[in-house]
Amino acid sequence: MLKQLGKLERTRNIVILGFAVLMAVSLIFFYAPGRTASNLDPSRNTEVVAKVGSQTITVADLARVKENYMRLTGGRMFGQFGNRQFLDGLISKYVIMQEAERLGLAASNAEVAEKIRAQYKNASGELDVEKYKQSITAEYGDVEKFENDTRADISQQKLRAFLSASVNVSDEEVEEEFRRRNSSFNVSYISLTTDKLAAKIQPSDEELRSYFESHKTDYRFLEPQKKVRYLFINTDKAGSKLQISDADLKAEYDQLDPKFKEAGIKIQQIMLKVARQDLDAQVEQKAKDLIAKLRDAKGDATEQAFAEAAKGYSEDPATARNGGFLTAPFKKNPNKPHGLYDRAVDMHVGEVFDIPIRYNNNWYILRRGDSVPKTFEQAKQEILVSLRNRRGYGIAFQLAQKVHNRLKETKDPQKVAQEFAAEANMAPADMVRETAYIKPGDDVPNVGVNQQFEGSLVPLNNPNDVGEVTGIKDGFAVPMLLDKKEPRIPEFDEVKTKVADALKQQRAKEQIEQKAKDLIASLSGPGDLKAAGEREGFDSGLEEGFKRESTLGKAGASDILDDAIYNLKEGEITKTPIRLDDKWVILGLVKRENANMATFNSERDRIKMTMLRDRQAQVFEDYITAVQERMKRESKIKIYDDVLKRLDEAEPAAQPLPGLPGGLNFPGEG
Repeated sequence: MLKQLGKLERTRNIVILGFAVLMAVSLIFFYAPGRTASNLDPSRNTEVVAKVGSQTITVADLARVKENYMRLTGGRMFGQFGNRQFLDGLISKYVIMQEAERLGLAASNAEVAEKIRAQYKNASGELDVEKYKQSITAEYGDVEKFENDTRADISQQKLRAFLSASVNVSDEEVEEEFRRRNSSFNVSYISLTTDKLAAKIQPSDEELRSYFESHKTDYRFLEPQKKVRYLFINTDKAGSKLQISDADLKAEYDQLDPKFKEAGIKIQQIMLKVARQDLDAQVEQKAKDLIAKLRDAKGDATEQAFAEAAKGYSEDPATARNGGFLTAPFKKNPNKPHGLYDRAVDMHVGEVFDIPIRYNNNWYILRRGDSVPKTFEQAKQEILVSLRNRRGYGIAFQLAQKVHNRLKETKDPQKVAQEFAAEANMAPADMVRETAYIKPGDDVPNVGVNQQFEGSLVPLNNPNDVGEVTGIKDGFAVPMLLDKKEPRIPEFDEVKTKVADALKQQRAKEQIEQKAKDLIASLSGPGDLKAAGEREGFDSGLEEGFKRESTLGKAGASDILDDAIYNLKEGEITKTPIRLDDKWVILGLVKRENANMATFNSERDRIKMTMLRDRQAQVFEDYITAVQERMKRESKIKIYDDVLKRLDEAEPAAQPLPGLPGGLNFPGEG
């Protein structure tokens, strides 16, 4: 999946477009009832942020897209979707509308009316115009804009159909695609990266100084450096003496949302082993046949039917004798993703996954069972940790405020630490910390790269100035300025480590391709790659049963690698290293298992439809991208970056509070 997303990078606007146009038809121009008009309300701001031909995109248009995206995603805004990405989607929408009109493919009034009538007709098949207007006004806010967006959606469909009408996939291409997808390989590889090579390069002090002298301005400090001493309050220690009764814990448990009272879900599985690589396709087909027998029209199977199938077919003795059930309820852990069972959590109860899953060289069929409740006794320890963290956080913050007030009075961190050490449950020496000379963006020991901490230092300009309480890793800090250095070009010794890293990286980039070529010249066959890579300190390995779109160990996943592997013969090594972004890869083919053509006829139509759909989508995306580029060259697309910049500045990204405790994410925490 990650590789497929990577393929779409060059057509990001079109990807976002699909989402933007969908919302345009369904929700895009929503007005919240009763909203008060205001110049400060973006949804009423008519300032133009972009022009596409004769049409304009206003701040209000952009605001409504974002608002409805938030509504559709339950209030979640993801980092990759900022103002620019939403604007790109709207621009692409208007490009498509205008291109459709230019080609005589714009939606007619009759087509718009027909689509709306089909969507909003009553039980007797008629359109009640008044009810339709009331419904659109209540749900979307503006009938005219809704109808215009319906027109845009129809125009896009017509343009897409026009452009893809001549697209075809030959029988030979379908067969070749099947062969590529179902052939498997044992591949040895070496992945060379500049980081690994740079670690071996040891320039002399003379070379480092020479490099520094010729790149001095690269190391200029553009902002003041500040040396800070701060008092630290650890949230865990401040809250560790808290006494929390069983009654408090039970009350907390009783208030939990039901989803937090689940120990996990039951999962049934059927596992089919692949004894030899040449049997892989046969085992996969057996799994598909089993799925077809188990799934009803809704994609479900009864617990009993699946259990009987597991006892009869599953080759995992531990679960087969138990009707396929895992020995314990399964629960997703975002910190430890499970490649096999995570997907079952998103299925509905009774559902059987629609395709077999290849995992650890075996094929699996999964059925999701009921949720398993978590009793109070099972949840008690987790609730205790969470409640103690929450209350400890509050106690630590209140204590940090007292420390802040006292430090402003005394200007003596050591004295303040002595006074509050017992209350903080810390040794005075552990409370007093000191930084080197630091500037914004520096990775500060025990603090990290912390915007809140950096912000607390901004108003500190004179020695003994005390900053506000700020959250850092594991607690709170109260900073006091010791010294300040103005922007300047540093001395060599101050940046020696950075200079060394830069010079090593530069030399590694210059040498890595030749290093890869030298390695290839030293190899006699695929069996040599793993040992040679390890000897030279590079990532290397042997990947057995590799198939197209799989990940090749540390070398990663790429169409370029897939093609190179497919075109190798057994015993061959790539004649030249393959460049992938910042790495160079050497491949050797140890063994090849060609696709078993026995299942080709049953797969032919599905493969052809998939290839046709992908090719049609690519033709459409390439065409729209070219039209958009042409319009940019002709100055028919104009983006007002100053307006966009003001919008970005007015909407700072929400930052989680550093120092918040871990534990369960119970409602109301933090």
